[in-house]
Amino acid sequence: MTVAPKISYLDIKEIVLKRIKNCTWAPGSIMPGEIELATEFGCARATVNRAMRELAEDGYIDRKRKAGTRIKSFPTRKAKFVIPIIRDEIELTGATYRYALVNREFRDPPDWLRTQMTIPQNTPVLHLVCLHYADSKAFQYEDRWINLNAAPKAVDQDFEEMGPNEWLIKQVPFSDAEITFSTINADTQVADLLNVTVGTALVTLERITWFTNAPITYTKLYFHAGYQMTSRL
Repeated sequence: MTVAPKISYLDIKEIVLKRIKNCTWAPGSIMPGEIELATEFGCARATVNRAMRELAEDGYIDRKRKAGTRIKSFPTRKAKFVIPIIRDEIELTGATYRYALVNREFRDPPDWLRTQMTIPQNTPVLHLVCLHYADSKAFQYEDRWINLNAAPKAVDQDFEEMGPNEWLIKQVPFSDAEITFSTINADTQVADLLNVTVGTALVTLERITWFTNAPITYTKLYFHAGYQMTSRL
């Protein structure tokens, strides 16, 4: 008679992280209770409790006695900032927000993107070009690439009504991010999209986000002339 190996709390942590990553349990959703999980995994409730306690300490979940255990949008111990939603930033100025999708295409990742995101050549990616407006003026040009292995639900999103950044924040948790700020002189394409003259100095932001070492998305954001960014930590 073969005895099934006992599941450890580390095994449970790994399973839970996989379910968070593939959005079996989406950000903001309530997880099953400890008793239910102990039954599923065939282990003691104390084993589940230890796994949940460590996941909470790592910032992946939020445990509340009466409200249950909720999946966080990002691990609070690892994330150094909250990724802003451009809609909120624009509306806080009193302007009316408007969004426009310029281009959406599935394609193989170019060499420079594979290097940036450290992904294999055959990784399916979605490329999106978007514009965000404050009233009638172009505020931000968004050039984004999504790793569809890390965010498979993006395949079914047309992104006609909601920008990819806002969608990703609501649907896909992240644990780490790398951000680079720089200034450029607008080339013909950027100048045309942001309605500025060629050569205008613009602030840009490049960002890559990961979840448990899996790269999710790379984006380069171009802001309107004169844009200033303020952060409070």
